[in-house]
Amino acid sequence: MNPRVRFQSLVGFRLTFREGLLVALGFLTVIAGAQQDLSIKRKLVSHPAAQYPGLARSMALSGLVKVDALVAPDGTVKAVTIKGGHPVLGQAAANTVRQWKWEAASHESHEQIEIRFSPPE
Repeated sequence: MNPRVRFQSLVGFRLTFREGLLVALGFLTVIAGAQQDLSIKRKLVSHPAAQYPGLARSMALSGLVKVDALVAPDGTVKAVTIKGGHPVLGQAAANTVRQWKWEAASHESHEQIEIRFSPPE
C-alpha cells in the first residue's frame, strides 16, 4: 500500500494515513488524561457516623457495605448507588453518605466508600 494515499475525512480535510493516525492518537491521549483527572480522591470535610438500624439489630446483621457517591463540584452528594452489602445495611449506609460533604472541586467525582456495620455492644 502506498503510504502517501490520502483520505478524505468527514470534515473535508485531506490527510495521509500517518497524519490521521497521529490525530487519532492525540484524541486518545486527551481522553485518557481527562479520565485520569476524575479518579483523584477528594478530601472529606464532614462525615457523620452511620447509625446502626434497629431492624438490623433484631436480625443480628453485621457486615460491610460498598457505595458509590456522585459528588457535585460544591462537595455535596448528588446521588448514591449501593454496590454491595445487605439491603438493610445498604439503605442505612446510603442515608448516611447523603449527609457527607467533600471539599469543593472543579468537576463532579465518584467516590467509592466502604462502611462497616456491627451491632452496638
